[in-house]
Amino acid sequence: MSAPLSGLEAFITIAGLTGITVLTRAFFLFSDRELVLPDWVQRGLRYAPLAALAAVVVPEVVMTQGQLIGTWQDARLYAVLASTLYYFWRGGILGTIVSGMVVLVPLKLILGW
Repeated sequence: MSAPLSGLEAFITIAGLTGITVLTRAFFLFSDRELVLPDWVQRGLRYAPLAALAAVVVPEVVMTQGQLIGTWQDARLYAVLASTLYYFWRGGILGTIVSGMVVLVPLKLILGW
C-alpha cells in the first residue's frame, strides 16, 4: 500500500492529467488543413456510439457486484425484455424508457427483486 500524495504531488498529477487531456482533445484543432479520415474509419465510427452504449449497459443488466447474476428473479432482465419488445413494436426512445421503468419499478418495489 502506498502513502497518500502530498499537496504538491496531487497538484502536479492533476495539472499533468489536465495538460494531457487538453492536448489530446485539441489535437485536431492544431492542423492547418482538414483531416480526412479513410472510408473504412468513417464506416467503423458509425458503430462507435452503439458499441459504447452496449459496453456500459450490458454489464449493468447481467452483473451484480462483478458477478454474473445467477437467478431469473432479477427485475432488470424483465425491464430490458419489455423495453426491447416495445422498441421493436413502436420505436421511439421515450416509450422504450417508460416501458422498461413500468416493469422495473413494480418488480423492485412489490416483489423485492
